[in-house]
Amino acid sequence: MTSGNRAAPPRLGSERDTLRAFLDHHRATLAMKCEGLTDEELRKQSMPPSTLSLLGLVRHMAEVERAWFRRVFEDNDAPMVWSDKVDFQAAYDASTSTRDEAFTAWEAEVRHSRRIEREADTLERTGYQPRWGQEVSLRMVMVHVLLEYGRHNGHADFLREGVDGTVGA
Repeated sequence: MTSGNRAAPPRLGSERDTLRAFLDHHRATLAMKCEGLTDEELRKQSMPPSTLSLLGLVRHMAEVERAWFRRVFEDNDAPMVWSDKVDFQAAYDASTSTRDEAFTAWEAEVRHSRRIEREADTLERTGYQPRWGQEVSLRMVMVHVLLEYGRHNGHADFLREGVDGTVGA
């Protein structure tokens, strides 16, 4: 596991540059936690009754990216990736998933999210969060997704250690 693809967030910079950099740092961290593992290792679950796995986290974060960027700012009715309804738990079932399937979906959603963020004139841009029935700002969405990555990268730390003993950033 290397940290070569992770750029450090800026120590000085605008709010937007800082949010963008921290999001990308956490996205790269999730990918880094999965480096060098086989599909079987990526599917290895934590401890019962949890079915959480590294591949499940990647799938879940694809759903998070879609639900908070694409569905809020472009298409409120865009289908979720792995469920017919908004069911974030469905993504955690990676029992038949592969690295290629999960990462292809996740990377596509990250590209959409980055494009949406970069095209917005301001962090005050609003979109409609259909699950809440309320408008939200791009700033709020970026912070929310950043917190999601922070929480789930903590899970990824433990999951990776359980797979092969690797620890570290």
